[in-house]
Amino acid sequence: MIIRSKAPLRLGLAGGGSDVSPYSDLYGGLVLNATINLYAYCTIEETDRDIITIHAYDADCNEEYPTAESLPLDDGKALLIKGVYNRLIKDFSIKPLSFNITTHNDAPAGSGLGTSSTMVVCILKCFVEWLNLPLGDYEIARLAYEIERKDLGLSGGKQDQYAATFGGFNYMEFLKNDMVIVNPLKIKRWIVDELEASMILYFTGKSRSSAAIIEEQKENTSKGNNDAVMAMHEIKKSAIDMKLTLLKGDIDGFANILRTAWENKKKMATHITNPVIQEAIDTAMAHGAKAGKVSGAGGGGFIMFVVEPTKKKEIEMALGKLKGFVMPFQFSDGGAHGWKIYPTDNVLALQKMTF
Repeated sequence: MIIRSKAPLRLGLAGGGSDVSPYSDLYGGLVLNATINLYAYCTIEETDRDIITIHAYDADCNEEYPTAESLPLDDGKALLIKGVYNRLIKDFSIKPLSFNITTHNDAPAGSGLGTSSTMVVCILKCFVEWLNLPLGDYEIARLAYEIERKDLGLSGGKQDQYAATFGGFNYMEFLKNDMVIVNPLKIKRWIVDELEASMILYFTGKSRSSAAIIEEQKENTSKGNNDAVMAMHEIKKSAIDMKLTLLKGDIDGFANILRTAWENKKKMATHITNPVIQEAIDTAMAHGAKAGKVSGAGGGGFIMFVVEPTKKKEIEMALGKLKGFVMPFQFSDGGAHGWKIYPTDNVLALQKMTF
């Protein structure tokens, strides 16, 4: 039997960073994000060999391990896959499994679209589908967060796991003790269409590790850096304001909030922006863009621009002269899901039984 899963990547529209501890523990976080039609993918193939074969294309990893209760983390290879496997074997008292697993992403790592966390959700969803584990959406998102942040010790916030699991436009509340409330937003179709017509997603050509930026952000909060904390308060408030503009279809208001949020975001850590990012933003603004903000922690990856739809092509052409590229996208509904592919003989047998 073959099991597959996919989970959507997300754009961090407003409030990003307020979901990161210790800020979310001290003050509570608010985030507005939306998933798009770029995905993480996972395939698991059952085998009768006592081997676990891993093909993680984004990590450039092709490895084999003997079937065991725990896969080694000290070699640093395919940590996301191993983290999920080890946790599930432990939590659900599952006998060691033998399988081939293959993963890949539509976007490069370090793109600011939540690729790593989305991949953890995707892998987890594949195992849940295979093993019929009793996990709902909140349980999957929370477990994915614990695997990535606590088991593997990878820096980051909480929003990505919930965005990938739930999908769509979501207004999220992050409270003490890792409590999360996901509020799905029912955005009218014409508003979504207008937003898509008014946005450009541009990859700077530079991937980055968010860990150093996030660690500096956490340190600024822990030490009570007043400028950084006040900027994060404003970033959190922007999620409230942007939610209202989206529900009303106020794209100009959306652009104003995005522009202000970017200015506040740059106060959170020293490497959030750089000459490559600034050149792209300056280029887009010079050709009529209304606002621009990096998606994710910053330092590279994708930049979201809000533009007048009639100027969209002109701005895309100007950005096309830089080292990055424009990525076409649409907003997506629905979160992570999995499905099973049975051998042809089984399918034929089922069809005969049906008739």
